[in-house]
Amino acid sequence: MRRRIIARLDVKMQHLIKGVRLEGWRKIGDPEQRALKYYAEGVDELIYMDVVASLYERNNLAGIVERVASQVFIPITVGGGVSSLSAVKDLLAVGADKVAINTAATKNPELISDIANTYGAQATVVSIEAKKLPTGGWEAMTDNGRNHTNRDVVEWAKEAEARGAGELFVTSIDQDGTGLGMDAELIDAVTNVVNIPVIACGGVSKSAHVTDILTRNERLSAVAMARALHYDQASLEEVRAACAAAGVNVRDIGAELERGLQS
Repeated sequence: MRRRIIARLDVKMQHLIKGVRLEGWRKIGDPEQRALKYYAEGVDELIYMDVVASLYERNNLAGIVERVASQVFIPITVGGGVSSLSAVKDLLAVGADKVAINTAATKNPELISDIANTYGAQATVVSIEAKKLPTGGWEAMTDNGRNHTNRDVVEWAKEAEARGAGELFVTSIDQDGTGLGMDAELIDAVTNVVNIPVIACGGVSKSAHVTDILTRNERLSAVAMARALHYDQASLEEVRAACAAAGVNVRDIGAELERGLQS
């Protein structure tokens, strides 16, 4: 299985932002220019998340997505405030390839099936914000970790797959923005119970964090990076080189460029 390196871009009112444990956000740049930069550097996919969508009860990224989608040729996933089939239709119409749902899915799990049946499982991503519990395990949270669902992350992952999700996007709230590495136990727990692709996010600040989790967990499909890329802690080139050196199957950008020059 070829593993994917994904750039996560959290957006608040047209600004690229980054926080720690999904709070304390700071404006750090332009979400369009960063996407183009990461695309030029060889990222496999982009994930855009509208972090204040719940305040407006709708996703506000259509304009950004439309402009970026006209200039990049990799999959784009869009999440935040997606709560209806019409919202999904609107985002796919402007260039999104997949939509990520969280809050709406926990309130109405049938939405997962509705989206999958209408637009296909490949376009249906369930986003899970996981918070470690003092008693063990993890709770699925919503609204950037602010609200409780009383759902066990592992059971919710299984249900999301059963209802038709084509992919899971799992973020460790505890590790997000810390740069201390990923929650390997969380990722193991989820990938052990589902057969669909899982994207793991939260805690990456250096190449070793990516290679550590991908070599440990052969079922993990992709790692999403935010802080490491936004703050130039680890370049995509460095991450790919480290993965290749560790025997992890990632896209060979150099070989693709060489083939392009020869064709």
